[in-house]
This record gives sequence, structure tokens and C-alpha cells, in this order.
Amino acid sequence: MAADTDPSNDLPVYVIGGGPGGLAVAAALRERGVRTVVLEKSEALGASWRRHYHRLRLHTTRRKSGLPGLRIPRSYGRWVARADVVRYLETYAEHHGLEVVTGVEVMRVERAPGGVGWLLHATGGRQLTGRGVVVATGYNHTPRLPDWPGREAYEGELVHAGEYRDAQPYAGKDVLVVGVGNTGAEIAVDLVEGGAARVRLAVRTVPHIVRRSTLGWPAQSSGILIRRLPAPLVDRLAALQARVALPDLTSKGLPRPDTGLLSRAREGAIPVQDVGLVAAVRKGRVEPVAAVESFEEDKVVLADGTRIAPDVVIAATGYRRALEGLVGDLDLLDARGRPRVHGARTAPGAPGLHFTGFTNPISGMLRELSLDARRIAKALSR
Repeated sequence: MAADTDPSNDLPVYVIGGGPGGLAVAAALRERGVRTVVLEKSEALGASWRRHYHRLRLHTTRRKSGLPGLRIPRSYGRWVARADVVRYLETYAEHHGLEVVTGVEVMRVERAPGGVGWLLHATGGRQLTGRGVVVATGYNHTPRLPDWPGREAYEGELVHAGEYRDAQPYAGKDVLVVGVGNTGAEIAVDLVEGGAARVRLAVRTVPHIVRRSTLGWPAQSSGILIRRLPAPLVDRLAALQARVALPDLTSKGLPRPDTGLLSRAREGAIPVQDVGLVAAVRKGRVEPVAAVESFEEDKVVLADGTRIAPDVVIAATGYRRALEGLVGDLDLLDARGRPRVHGARTAPGAPGLHFTGFTNPISGMLRELSLDARRIAKALSR
């Protein structure tokens, strides 16, 4: 059938998820004249940013974090605050005149009858047919708690970092933060500054730590420059730089990592940007301890055999993509539940079905979402 008589051309493209990735794709498609509908299960766009802890700021610069067609206002500063990211997303959708429908959750995506386009099964019994679908439900979708032995019978307070907002409820308390990614590191510092009596940080894998900015040069710019270089070269250079820029915290329980920075980043473990952790560990205000091994009634058992009894355990243990229910029947996910293809690429047998925002790039998530958006829009507007 000729392209100009293809009945699917009269159908919209559906974008699942009203966060930065979904809005960027919708704007890029609208610019190309493709009707696009953004479906967001929450009652407002940018839902994950609304839920993040209050002190969060972008780890990427304002200039390199704007989405296609609208810069982030200079008044927001170089490192944009969480609340200002939400304001920017609201402004972005309005500026581009995006068609956003909130309160609608898509449960399953499948090929439309006859193989023309895609059929979306959504809340309220909705069945929506689109010429294409972009899944942009986010990297941090569903909180993940490890299945630690004894966890269900643990008598203490255990919460996921996704529930953490600020330090006020933990003032005067003994808190164990589990996980030393960017989230765990920032929450530990926030707790110290907010008056927690004691803060310990359980470390399973020692992270690479980098300064957010050195003499005005942001870590993100380095990430952009190095991401395509040979990993062994970057690993050696990064190790040398760390010895010059950061103190040795081995005596404080946080030794230098024994694996390379870029090698780890290519496995999905990006460096921790220092927003106070190094100073807090150096002064003994944040105490690194061994990884959590299990729970025993009112005790937490660490990997070195130590048993501790904190008032609260905050698990900064990451998130699952949770795509199995949505596209699990289409054989598009790898063993870890991540899409096998990303951005403009589509899987064989799944033309017009794209994924964005399911990697954790060292060059900056928002920057890569913007690049993805333009490539996806180009592919879907052919």
C-alpha cells in the first residue's frame, strides 16, 4: 500500500509517560507535524520529579539539560533544583502545545488487528490504536527492595529512598542508609545537615566519586568527552585524576575503587557526584560500613558480621523498569528487564515501537533524552 494511502497515517503516535523523555519526543514529533498524545498515569506530568527528595538538584548543567525547543531559564541557576525542573516541564508542555492526558495508565501494548499500528489497553477499558508508540515510563519506575533474609520479620523501620523527602522526620535518630549511588550519598548528607544523631552508609561496591565541577568545568562535560574513548585509557586517567582531586578515605571506610570508572559506567554504574559526601565522611559525620547481609528481628546484620540496631533503615537500592506487564509478551526485553533496543532503533517485528530513557548515561540523562527525541521523531515521521 502506498505511504500516502496507509490508513495508519491518520492515527496518532502515543507516548506513554509524561516525564522529560516523553515530553521531548512529543515536542519533536509535533514539530514534524505528527499528532502525538502523551498518556500519563499520574494526575500531573513530571510525576517522578514531584516525588524526589527536596534537596535534589540536577547533576548536569542547565545549558546541557534543556529539552528540544526550549531552554531552561537562566534564573534557575547552573544546577537546577527539583522544584524548578517540575516548573520547567509544565512550561515546556504549554510552550509546545502538547496534548497530554493525565490519569490514564497503559497496561499492555500489542500489535493492532491486521498488523497496522499498535493497540494500547488502558484504564477505564480504553483501547487506543496508534500508528506508533514511544515507551517513556522512566528509568526510576518501581522501587526495588532486595529480598534480604529476615526482612519480612524485621521489627525496625525500613523504607525505600523513594519515600524520603527531607531530614526533618529523622532529626535526632540513628539512621542507616543502604546504597552509595548518587541518591544514597545525597540522602546521607541531607540527614547529617538535618540533625540526624548518627548516619551510617552501607557500601557493597565502592563507588567512583567525582567533583561536580572543577575550576568551573562540570563533570558532565568530561562524561561527554570520554564516553566513546577506550575504557582502559579513561580508567587510568580517571584513577590519576581522583588521586589528585580527592582525599584518600580508606581509613574512614571508603577506599578507592579497584575497578575503572568508564568500565563501570558502561555497566550502568555512573560515578557519584560529590555534593558533600567526601567532607562528611572525612569529618566522621557519615560512617561507611559493610553491606547489609540480612535482618534479625530488631538488628541489621552486615557483611562483616557486625550487628547494628539503627532507628531507621533507608534503602537507596534503586528501581526496576517494570516493563514486563506492558510489553513482556513481545519479546523485547533482556534478562534484566531492559529494552533490547533504544531510541530510533526498533526491534524486528515491532516497527514503530520505540523506547527512551532506559539507560543511565555518563553524559547526562536529559541531554541523551533530547538527542533520542529528535532521532525517534525522525524515524516515526518517515
